[in-house]
Amino acid sequence: MNRGEPGGSGAESEGPEGAEGRPGGAEGGPGAQAAVKSAVRTVLLLEHFAARPGLHSLADIQHDLGLPKSSLYMLLRTLVNLGWVETDATGTRYGIGVRALLVGSSYIDGDEVVAAARPTLDRLSDDTTETIHLARRDGTSVVYLATRPSQHYLRPFTRVGRRLPVHSTALGKALLATHSDDEVRTLLPRRLEAVTEHTITDRERLVDELALVREQGYAVDREENTLGLRCFGVAVPYRTPARDAVSCSVPVARLTADREQRIKAALFEARDRLSVATRRM
Repeated sequence: MNRGEPGGSGAESEGPEGAEGRPGGAEGGPGAQAAVKSAVRTVLLLEHFAARPGLHSLADIQHDLGLPKSSLYMLLRTLVNLGWVETDATGTRYGIGVRALLVGSSYIDGDEVVAAARPTLDRLSDDTTETIHLARRDGTSVVYLATRPSQHYLRPFTRVGRRLPVHSTALGKALLATHSDDEVRTLLPRRLEAVTEHTITDRERLVDELALVREQGYAVDREENTLGLRCFGVAVPYRTPARDAVSCSVPVARLTADREQRIKAALFEARDRLSVATRRM
């Protein structure tokens, strides 16, 4: 499977002449340029809502995105009519609509890696009895593609589609470790966001830790994303650099040295099974 990357060309350019041989082609006209601008604004607006749950006023949205208020209002009304954006009873506050859920669900439902990983995630959940995640790197974040909840009463809250910083998670560090140090420096800023008091905020310190991740084959989140929670992650090596990883999250209060070793062994076994299951992807 090979989904297109954001910003990718997708096809070779046709050059200065369009498909019909006209100078500039149909794609170069003012109407086409306006359509592209409208499409970009639509994506920005939907991503804005996705990152900020709840309903928001037109003034707040305009302030955050910096779009012309009149154009933003017309775009919002169009998306409301199409079901991509919803409003409150007054029609003055806006949020993500139900149709966005359909698109997100179709991505998960159609992903070959998610489908191939299900038996392994189920087995890993049974072996560890803890919370299991399958996630994919998207820029400087990791996005949860599948989860298996802990079988214990004390457990972390998780959901498919959740987005977390790549530098503060075991999933993200396992994936970053499959890149070179220079690639990591290009991807991340010098100073990193502090999610908790334990988060690594210095890029060079993180680069040093990634060397250890490569050596030991797994990454650890030591309460760097959620206080009271330790996570262990391994990359799924069906492509290089890896884009997917699996993790196990455990409350610190329940983690003993023996339990930690058994979780690491279970993760290595899961990685090996996923390597076989995803070999041709």
